Parts: sequence; structure tokens; C-alpha cells
Amino acid sequence: LLACDHALNLKQVVKGTLRNHGMKATFMAKPFASFSGSGMHLHLSLYDNQGENLLASKNSKKLNQAVSGILDLMPESMIFCAPHANYYHRFEENSYAPINATWGKDNRTTALRIPSGNEDSTRIEHRLSGADANPYLAIAATLASVWLGLQEKRRPTRPRKISGEDLETLPRNLDVALDALERAKALHPVLGEDFVKLFVEVKRAEAEAFLEVISPWEREYLLLNV
Repeated sequence: LLACDHALNLKQVVKGTLRNHGMKATFMAKPFASFSGSGMHLHLSLYDNQGENLLASKNSKKLNQAVSGILDLMPESMIFCAPHANYYHRFEENSYAPINATWGKDNRTTALRIPSGNEDSTRIEHRLSGADANPYLAIAATLASVWLGLQEKRRPTRPRKISGEDLETLPRNLDVALDALERAKALHPVLGEDFVKLFVEVKRAEAEAFLEVISPWEREYLLLNV
């Protein structure tokens, strides 16, 4: 919770500081088509009450279970990492924005990265969220996925050395992400049935509002050509 508080406070400080200098700051996931988008990577560590790192190599089963939980539930938790229609412009082949539910060791093209370094500091880097995501919801969905992976002793796919082009992609727009959350029920009881229902209703309305806007691309390519 403190990390989430800090994330929101940082945004307000950045916006306020730039406003004082006659500029504006945005945390949109993809504000400009010709530039890279803005992500919010989450670093997750797991320790027991004695301070032992449960993701270190001697506890590799725990690491595999945690990774598997996140990957298995990534399509249905996608909407918490990518809550706005603009996010999905980040999805591009051969970019650092992950398009598949994959993991790898020190691989910056996968959705989950296990950073190299001291064994005792082993952690999971969750690379999916945009900078516009609500950190409370993105972290809650991630922790819920880890918990389910540990409880059910799930096993992950093999780690990737390159991006997983042969794998099924993650939801590519807001409607598909909402469909994934509604269809797959694993997260519902953990996050709360009432919350999930209300959240989906709110985001469905936002998706409908987005579809009411005619984009410049449509006018440029379709107005006089169809």
C-alpha cells in the first residue's frame, strides 16, 4: 500500500512541478505514436517471517509457482494493467512492450523478467502495466495471481530467451480484456465478486464512449476511399 501511495504522490509532484514551469506532464501509456510508450514495471519479492527469500534458487518451486500463477491469470488480469483504450497502442512487434504471457531470465521482451544479480535478491519484474494503470489494482491483481499460483502449485511454461512469437497474444483491446476477466473466474472470489462486477460495468461504459469517437485515421483512409 505504501508503494502505491508513493506512486500516486510521485505523479502529483511531477505534474505540479511542471505546471509551475508552464508545462504539462502526462502518464498516458502511449501519448505519441512516434515515441515509445510509458510503462509501470512492478518488482515483486517474497519473504517468509524469518526473512528468507522464497524466490531464491533453493526455493525454485515457489518461484515457478508464483510465475505460473501470474502467467496463467495474465489475460484475465490484463484489464487492471491496461485499464484504458490508449494502452493498447503500446503493443508493437519487436518492441519492449510485451505482447505474450511469457517469462525469462533477464529477458526484456517478456511479460515477466527474472533480473540477474545476487541470488538472495531474486525477484519477479512484472512488465505489463502502463503508467496510466491504477497501482492499487495492478498490484492487487498481481498478488492475487501469485497467491493462487502458490496455493494450487501451478507449473509455468519454459522460460524464453527470445520473445514468444508462437504463443497466443494477450488481449489487444479494452473489450477483449474485459471479456477475459468476465469469462475466467479465478480472480473473482479473491478480488471480490461485487468489485469485479462494478469494475467491469464502469469500464464497459468507457469502452462504449471510446467507440463513439471517429478517429483521424478513419477520416484519412476511409472518408473518400470507400
